Amino acid sequence: MIWWLVEHLAAIALVLGLMVVTFYYAMNVANIQVVLKDGMARRAQVVMGMEDISELDKYFQSGFIARDAALSAVTQGTTPYQDYTIRGIDHRLEMGFLWCWPWDTTARLEITERIPRIDGRAKGSRAEELVARGGASAVYPPAWQSARYRAVLTREGGQWKINSLTLLEALAE
Repeated sequence: MIWWLVEHLAAIALVLGLMVVTFYYAMNVANIQVVLKDGMARRAQVVMGMEDISELDKYFQSGFIARDAALSAVTQGTTPYQDYTIRGIDHRLEMGFLWCWPWDTTARLEITERIPRIDGRAKGSRAEELVARGGASAVYPPAWQSARYRAVLTREGGQWKINSLTLLEALAE
């Protein structure tokens, strides 16, 4: 009778343990997906002048913000979108497979970022100069460079943040 009880308690403990691991896995994956989707969209909006760079602290580690080339262009005023008023973007992010144990503090996955449509026009004072330099199409903002990245996220204080983005491939549209 005791062996029967031990076997059933062990089976119940195993099933409960599997359920807990599955729950925390799903929670981590959902959090990582939200941080990546919202963070990458917010990064693009900052580069295009639609958002303030201070908003990125929610999604990115401060070290990443300091060393990212696209964000450095924003702080230095050399972004190709500075002469345009951007009203909206169609941001798309595809994520690869992610495996993250509940006790992991680092996650790695490949993502593909695309912005196929940018709604904006040259600022009034700059429109004539841009058209003279680049033709009639220069009145519209330049296309976003689609790319495939390897993203590394770390968990600090219970919150996932993007630690690094490594460019794997620039994609042609």
